[in-house]
Amino acid sequence: MSGKLIKLVFRLFSLLGLRNAQSLGRMLGGLAWKLGGRSVESTRKNLHACYPHLSDREIETLGRKSLGETGATALEIPLMWEWPVERCLGLIREIEGEELLEEYKAGRQGLLLLAPHLGNWELAGLFFASRYEMAALYSPPNQPGFEEYMKKVRSRSGSELVATDRRGIMRLFSILREGGVVGILPDQTPRREGGEFAPFFGIPTITMTLASKLIQKTGAKPLITYAQRLPDAQGFKIVIRETEPGMESADMIESLTALNRSVEKCIEEVPSQYQWEYKRFRRTAPGETPIY
Repeated sequence: MSGKLIKLVFRLFSLLGLRNAQSLGRMLGGLAWKLGGRSVESTRKNLHACYPHLSDREIETLGRKSLGETGATALEIPLMWEWPVERCLGLIREIEGEELLEEYKAGRQGLLLLAPHLGNWELAGLFFASRYEMAALYSPPNQPGFEEYMKKVRSRSGSELVATDRRGIMRLFSILREGGVVGILPDQTPRREGGEFAPFFGIPTITMTLASKLIQKTGAKPLITYAQRLPDAQGFKIVIRETEPGMESADMIESLTALNRSVEKCIEEVPSQYQWEYKRFRRTAPGETPIY
């Protein structure tokens, strides 16, 4: 699908409004669960691995709901990309942990925002970009012409998009040393040279070392955040939390363990809104049984 066609589709879906977009997304997610396929199998295997205490029926219930919420997220993205920024921000009904941002503004250190694939991460990015001069790490898409559109809509609130190459990574270090704000998705599977194994839900999981290196070399303050979807299309709640103790540690495994535990604690609050179909355990630690 070309970039122009994707843009047209997004513009059409943006006309749905929040309630209709969420309803249609959940319906499509529910249909996908019934039809089965890779996303359903990945979701089941991830949930069985992370929640071994749950029964098969509980796994099925959570998995079906999760895929529905992923569908809602997918159809919310055209709204976040096509609506005016002020209209998107108007969907935020509550901010939990805002005092942590006040502490950041009072100091001179940089701020590293960790936003896992939980709730609506596009809205979380808009929220912070509307308040700060912020840089966000992104992976260039494969579709021709789509990257330009994505960069345009994501930067319309002032956010600087930084590609995942050496030059982009160095830019992140520079921004944080200057006391700026950087946002990254901490639960993506990195390339082998960019990660080490650390426990995630008790499973040795290849985890990106970038966040830890940014903190260690710039002294930036890490916070974890997500935009929680409220029931009945009421909008969203921005949640901002301290990361678990140990993220600032010079010991990489201790830091990565704290990072993963920080993500876990957020997921545990709204597990159905996490993107469970993502193959987080695609790389297997030596001596471990593959999950997929």
